[in-house]
Parts: sequence; structure tokens; C-alpha cells
Amino acid sequence: MIVALLALQLGSLIAPAYACGCGAMIPDRNHRIGVDRETSALRWDGRTEQIVMRFTVRGDAERAAWIMPVPGRADVTLGDAELFDALDDLTRPEYRTRHHFWPRGGNWPFDMGTSDGAAGAAPGKGAPDVGVVGRERLGPFDVARLTAGDPDALSDWLKTNGFELSDRLAAELTPYVEQKWEYVAVRLAPDTTDAGTGTSTAVQVLGGELTPLRISFASDRLVYPMRLSRLARTPQSLGLYVLADHRMEPRDDIGGARPEVRFAGEIEGTEGEALASLTGGRQVYLTALEQEFPVPSRIDGDHVLRTVADTPYREVIHTDRLLTVGDGIPVWLLTVSGVLLAVGGAVVAVRLRRRRPAVRSAA
Repeated sequence: MIVALLALQLGSLIAPAYACGCGAMIPDRNHRIGVDRETSALRWDGRTEQIVMRFTVRGDAERAAWIMPVPGRADVTLGDAELFDALDDLTRPEYRTRHHFWPRGGNWPFDMGTSDGAAGAAPGKGAPDVGVVGRERLGPFDVARLTAGDPDALSDWLKTNGFELSDRLAAELTPYVEQKWEYVAVRLAPDTTDAGTGTSTAVQVLGGELTPLRISFASDRLVYPMRLSRLARTPQSLGLYVLADHRMEPRDDIGGARPEVRFAGEIEGTEGEALASLTGGRQVYLTALEQEFPVPSRIDGDHVLRTVADTPYREVIHTDRLLTVGDGIPVWLLTVSGVLLAVGGAVVAVRLRRRRPAVRSAA
């Protein structure tokens, strides 16, 4: 029994950790990689969709691969990490101070700690089973743009060309093949060749925030592929920045927790070169969304986003502080002290009046 338990534990340590909403991220065999955070910026003008995605990963893999289905012919370039810095700044919560009269936890005479609140072009008939639209090296990425008329043929091509793919993932690709979607397959590894000498150095383990990748394709609707995330073995966290003409929200939760809006409002689209490149310098409506997937196997489709009312929203975080005057003297203490003094004075005055002897008038 002990040997069996040890073998089971060892198997869980070396098993690949599938993750990533855009498609399962698959490491070399006998290595592990997991996506702690997937953040994407989506730009849609009604005809063309652009996705800039960035992953925060952990594990001991030196190389990894993933595949992303897209509804049309895709162009792939490197993204700019500064884009996410600009979007983070634009959607930052507003902090406000909220005063209260009576003491609470953390205020004398209580010592329970402070309390903060928050307010809330597809292949046609007769196309080959797998077609290579293009293949290029983009920074740390080896990118292949593919068409496929059969999921098994796609699986064979990927394995033959160095892309690891599980049988479970091949089965999940079937709906996309039936819809005649295309695919962006990516192999990712640190650049280990010295530009001056041409010699190779030791490969570094993949970790932290990876270089963003930018994918563009024609689409008459705003869609974010998520179906392949059902293969993930750990809870997933997704952040989406949606840039469109109006406020956009997911049609449904596709098996995860309810998507939460962190920000919604119009922006100029010129906050730095990275954002201007995505928006064309135009004014757009920005919607920031967060969603958790505690049980990834429940994911049952892709995110399709729809237009909703352009109601602005910004998260407000309140800091509660006791109302004071002068050198931090609580107003409640002064008020209570004043009331007690007044009441005490009134009681003393009544008692003195009762003790005063009555003055009798002369007959």
C-alpha cells in the first residue's frame, strides 16, 4: 500500500498540468506547467477581432505548447506588455474615505482591527485534412497557423511537428473542426542562442509573466475561446479587458462563477503607444471583467460577448475612519462628555434648589 501511494504521488508530480483558456498549455513530458493567471485584451470593431493575451505561469517545464481555435484566418504578432500596465491604470479602483461617528473595531475602546469595505476564412470543401497557412518564429514563440478537416489528422500533424497533444484535447477540438474554425498552434521556449557566437546556452525554466501574443482575425461577433480550458486540472482565473464601441459582457457564465465587472466606461484610447496601437487612437468603451472557474471540467463552451447598456462603473473601496477633531480627539467622546456634563449640571442644580430654605413672608 505504501509503494502504491508513493507511486500515485509521484505520478501527480510529473503529470502535465493542462491550463489556459485559449487552449491547453502542454509542457514537455515528465515536466509540469500551470497557468496561474490568464489576462487578455479584446478589441472588436464589429468586423475584426484582436486578442492580446498574457499568461502568468509556474512549474519546471523548459518548453511548452498550446493551441488556440479561432473562427477565421489569423494574423499573429508579438504583443506589448505595456498595454496591460495602461489598462490596469485606467481600471484602478477609486479609494474614498468614509467617516463614522461611533467607535468600531480598531477604535478606542475596541481593539478588534480595522474594517475596510468595498462597493461594489475557413477551409472550403475538398481542403486537405491539415493545411499550413504559415509558420514563423516570433520572439520566444514558434507559431503555426493551421486549417484542419479532421481532429485526428490535426493531432498527428502537431505530434509530428513537435507539439505535444493529448488524446483528450484532440476530442475537445472536434466541435471546432465541425464549425470549420482555424487554429494557432504555439511552441514556447526561452531563446537560448547567443546572437554573437551562435552558441546555445542552458534553457531556463518557464515562469512568471510570458511575452504577450497578439492574434487578429475577421469575426462578426466578439468571441473568446474557452472550451479547451475544461482540461485544466486546477482552478482557473480569467481577466478580460474588452475594447469596443459599447459596453460588452459575456452572454453566460459557461460553467464558471458569475463574471464580475470591475470597470466600465469610455476612454480616449491614447494612453501610451501600446493602447493607441490597439484602438487606433479612437475613443472606445472599456469593460474590465473577472471570472473564476473553480471546477474547469464544467466549462461547456466559448465566451460570446454581447452589447449591454453603456452604464459606467468603477469599483469603489472605502476606508472607514472615526470622525475626529483637533489632535485626533473623537467627536463621539466630546459629544458624550458634553452631554454627561450637561446632565450632571442639571441634576446638581435641581438638588441645590430643593435644599434651599423657603422664605416666609411677614404677616
